[in-house]
Amino acid sequence: MLLQATDIEVAFGQHEVLRGVGLSVAAGECVALIGNNGSGKSTLLRVLAGSLQPDSGRVVRMAPPGLLEQRPNLPGATVQDALTEAVSWHVKLVAGYEQAIADDDLGRLATLQDRLDDVGWDLQHRIESVRERLKTPSLDTPLGNLSGGQSRRVALARALLCTPDLLLLDEPTNHLDVQAIDWLQSFLVGYRGAVVLVTHDRYLLEAVADRIVEIEDGLSVQYDGSYTDYLVGRAERRARMEKSEMSRVATLTREAAWAARSPAARSTKQRARLKRLEVLQDERPLMREQSFGLDLQTGFKGGQSLIELDNLSGGYDGVPLFSALSTSIQAKSVVGILGANGIGKSTLFKLIARELEPLEGQIHRAPRVKLAVIDQARTGLNDDDTLFDAAGNGNSHIEVSGRSIHVASFLKRFMFRRDQHDQRVRDLSGGERMRLLLARLLLNGANVLLLDEPTNDLDLMTLRVLEEALIDFDGASLVISHDRALLDRACSAVLSFEADGQIVRYASRVQAAEAASKAIARTVAAEQSPAPSMPASKPNPKPSRLSWKEQKALAALPGRLEALEAERDQLGVQLSDPSTYGTDRAGAQSVTERFTALEAEITTAYALWAELDRSGV
Repeated sequence: MLLQATDIEVAFGQHEVLRGVGLSVAAGECVALIGNNGSGKSTLLRVLAGSLQPDSGRVVRMAPPGLLEQRPNLPGATVQDALTEAVSWHVKLVAGYEQAIADDDLGRLATLQDRLDDVGWDLQHRIESVRERLKTPSLDTPLGNLSGGQSRRVALARALLCTPDLLLLDEPTNHLDVQAIDWLQSFLVGYRGAVVLVTHDRYLLEAVADRIVEIEDGLSVQYDGSYTDYLVGRAERRARMEKSEMSRVATLTREAAWAARSPAARSTKQRARLKRLEVLQDERPLMREQSFGLDLQTGFKGGQSLIELDNLSGGYDGVPLFSALSTSIQAKSVVGILGANGIGKSTLFKLIARELEPLEGQIHRAPRVKLAVIDQARTGLNDDDTLFDAAGNGNSHIEVSGRSIHVASFLKRFMFRRDQHDQRVRDLSGGERMRLLLARLLLNGANVLLLDEPTNDLDLMTLRVLEEALIDFDGASLVISHDRALLDRACSAVLSFEADGQIVRYASRVQAAEAASKAIARTVAAEQSPAPSMPASKPNPKPSRLSWKEQKALAALPGRLEALEAERDQLGVQLSDPSTYGTDRAGAQSVTERFTALEAEITTAYALWAELDRSGV
């Protein structure tokens, strides 16, 4: 057992966050922590890492963990300093090996050599690979110049490069694009150490989690298996608990009525019955399911185009990030925006919101368009306002659906506690800040929504509420998101930002992914095709250094890769279909495992192709 936490209790003031949580993590296991915003997931992760001491309870760690926090504190002055510090363990390993040589300590020398053979003698290629996959800023970038998203990507790179036996990750997919999330998923599937993961990414949960632990009412509830297993197990458990609670309340009502009618208890039997009544009264009642409704409909009628983009080009200082975009955004549509970080997605939003002038082309907005924007920085709120003032714009009552209600009641709808009403906006968590913005969105009455990474920091419950609201919305929504499940379930179309500055409209994310996969395969094949050679005046061909068996393997590789990629793409379509995770849980798990195995097999095959191709030159 790598980690054992027992009876962990943490309170902040009068608010009890954790009240007896237990958790164990075995070597090689991936445990996912889930729960509503504010339930204590990040708090528990900090306790497990040792960066926060619990009020009571005990944590036993068999190895020092690596931690990715939501608000990381990076060491050093530049990105290079931060990443170099992350691999200081490797420097110490090499130094220990050299010292063992000097001391002629053969036993220690053999141990350290085995370890270095396992992790690699030079980590520079690994650093560059992780940097490239996570798209971190250049090494000489000062840490003080990094945005929040850039800091998170550098911090994630640090956590992965540390290669600890126990890896603790808090929302690692935030600020990553879809390609980076796919890579991270493959990394975690093949990670040798143990992982404790807090994430709202349902596809990631399904692919990597061996066990799911839900933090509910300050306690931990464990479910073996994937996210699908959790959904079924939780529904069954909730049904049992609700039945038990109904029985407890009925018994309590009956016994309380008896106690009120009966004379003073004299017999032992009566005293025992009164004691049982006290026990029932002291029992903690079943916590009600926390949820809220988000009805964004405005009564807008008609299916006409709300936004028309005509030959649009956007960028800065005359340099375009994208060009020649022509499309229309219809009412009752949800359009997903896909593309790598920094490719121009947020720029498109600024153009539509008229915060930026286009380099070329025009944007036409229908006369009745009313726009609402939630940007990635979650601006639009005054950090000095209290939660109460921010929700009601300084008023005690607000109008919702033509009815006046008190701000306190409105905040309760969005699961804010009464003791939070005087809390400053700056002190809200990322998920609470987003929930407040969604509440204000309900009051806005907009019929066009521009949502930039709305799922960052959201819990699974709020994410499902947002999905349903977007699906039912009678206006138009444009959503920049890395959440594959949301894109697949809610979006009626996607705009994919391509590397050549073009934007292509697809019917779905899966179709866009298939097109991208085929483009990459064509590029790889072109790069690996031998260049045509000029005929020599005196031909003197060198004999191939490949054996007959290797030549045969090389000739078979293109066909084999084509078959593997076709099977992978077919399984990708299955995994993108929510019905795959229905009743056949074992089947869904089998498809996920096969998809992961195919990814690894394709990577190995391409590496073999490159190696054989070089050897045969």
